[in-house]
Amino acid sequence: MRVFVTGATGYIGSAVVRELIDAGHKVIGLAHSDTGAVKLKEAGAEVHQGSLDDLESLRSGADAADGVIHLAFKHDFANFAASLATDFQVIEAIGKVLEGSGKPFLTTAHANGTASDNATMALAKRGVRASIVSLAPSVHGEGDKGFVPRLINIAREKGFSAYIEDGANCWTAVHRLDAARLFRLALESAPAGSILDGVGDEEVPFRNIANVIGRQLNLPVVSISREKAETHFGFLGSIAALDIPRSSVHTQELLGWKPAHPSLISDLEQGHYFDK
Repeated sequence: MRVFVTGATGYIGSAVVRELIDAGHKVIGLAHSDTGAVKLKEAGAEVHQGSLDDLESLRSGADAADGVIHLAFKHDFANFAASLATDFQVIEAIGKVLEGSGKPFLTTAHANGTASDNATMALAKRGVRASIVSLAPSVHGEGDKGFVPRLINIAREKGFSAYIEDGANCWTAVHRLDAARLFRLALESAPAGSILDGVGDEEVPFRNIANVIGRQLNLPVVSISREKAETHFGFLGSIAALDIPRSSVHTQELLGWKPAHPSLISDLEQGHYFDK
């Protein structure tokens, strides 16, 4: 299958490209820079020049493929509404090309009930095998630049690793390589209209994450009050306190997907997160 992948040089996208190629698929990767183009060529992918703002380039990329995996997103949290608006326009543009084709189209959920999610689900009723992959908040592995590295940096800056109150609230997580395999399996066989849970660790107590960070950095581990969370964690204050119950049992049964790579705690214990 020829697969057009946006975000093909990113943290998750590069793993998806490798997974697809290793499984015998041909990849057309979207590149908006010469550096990205070189990375794609080195990975064995075909380069398609363009960007999320160039809708015509996205349409031509989708038109040349047997399926599309849309992973690119403008991570501008200062103007998240604009990022979501761009994502919606991208999905609409690609969707019009794929409409009535029966081809697979995978997107990633960035927030619950967004216009992007609704647009993707609408395509499932217009002859596109469209599905949404909802990844765990922490997609971990080498090269991670998400929530966990931020927590590590905060601990270094503050001189201690913190959790909120008893720290029993649980996060969910998935290894980057397990996520890549999920995208590949979904591309190959997910029914139209599927919402797939990319969750490897279903319950990781936040206190356990803080404990590993403290141990690896040789720093004390301290409980702080909910009132102090925002001051300590910044914008992560509300996220650090969240309890996020999710399960991938249905997704595993549907696609035969089984997370096989290290859990979040095991990955942290390996030490690569703490290399400067």
